[in-house]
Amino acid sequence: MIGRIAGIILHRGMDEVLIDVRGVGYIVHVSSRTASTLPPVGEACALYTELVVREDLLQLFGFPTLIEKEWHKLLISVQGIGAKAALAILGTLGPDGVSRALALGDWNAIKAAPGVGPKLAQRVVMELKDKAPTVMAMGGALTVDTAPSDEVIEAKPKTPKRAPAPAATPKTNFTAEALSALTNLGYSPSDAAAAVAKASEQPEATDTAKLIRTALRLLAPKD
Repeated sequence: MIGRIAGIILHRGMDEVLIDVRGVGYIVHVSSRTASTLPPVGEACALYTELVVREDLLQLFGFPTLIEKEWHKLLISVQGIGAKAALAILGTLGPDGVSRALALGDWNAIKAAPGVGPKLAQRVVMELKDKAPTVMAMGGALTVDTAPSDEVIEAKPKTPKRAPAPAATPKTNFTAEALSALTNLGYSPSDAAAAVAKASEQPEATDTAKLIRTALRLLAPKD
């Protein structure tokens, strides 16, 4: 399993990047959102990767964070959603948008991704709504050492000698902490996830405690 690629960018496309790692070029497929954030050709980058193996094809898919990689793995578990379709969804919504869409059952948001029709979007929401809280709860647990990697890149004299580590998920993850608190209070993971997703859109939900209070108001029985 190739879990991480770090090296010098040789080529950037709309949905892929060619990375030189000590003289070996790896083609890594990325979402349009990730592609737009990569440094220019000739500079160092690093991505977490997932190797997809088929009978006649090996493909690497790259992600700037581990939480985004987990969302991709969850999306491709749905029949009809391949690795590239999952990238399209992530590229359109971002990991936070995917989280909200699944928690709220918003298949219209999923349908906005290129190549995803309404029936497939509905299937994604139907199959993953109850599974989404598991990934949401990972949150800050998916952190890594953000120190530079030890590999030395020799591609060009002016390029950095150390490839930066991918951006880590923040250690303080309000969504994950609020979700954990609500489930500990006895709410079902799906109800808690939906309330947290709605509450996170409110401007006053600026920390864990405020997010929990806002979510609790949403979960309170209506008269």
